[in-house]
Amino acid sequence: MKKDFKKYYTLHASPEEVYLALTNPLSIHLWSGEEAKMSTEPGSEFSLWDDSIVGRNLEFEPGKKIVQQWYFGEENEDSIVTIKLHEHRKGTSMEVRQSNIPEEFYEDITTGWDDTYVASLDEFFGEGSDSED
Repeated sequence: MKKDFKKYYTLHASPEEVYLALTNPLSIHLWSGEEAKMSTEPGSEFSLWDDSIVGRNLEFEPGKKIVQQWYFGEENEDSIVTIKLHEHRKGTSMEVRQSNIPEEFYEDITTGWDDTYVASLDEFFGEGSDSED
């Protein structure tokens, strides 16, 4: 069975800064501590955290939106991740939606968003992000 995930996070940086942090391989290396393969060319493959997250970039709207297809091994349906960046009084409200998460990976994925992905971005931008469940 597949599951979906949606959550809002507040980051203390502008939407443009967050977008660059998510799409520039040098910036990704700075906040993740790992080499990254990333391009804003739709159809390009990407890799984060030493191939822990791999997939294909589908769509980009600079400063506003990123859509990616994440691969899960032998799964037939790939998971679609949509990140929308909205201006917020504290900086950016980052809306994360992920669909078609295999049930056996759901807890790891949702914990990974909070404890690794967003926590690393939060540390990079400073001041502490807020989760908006």
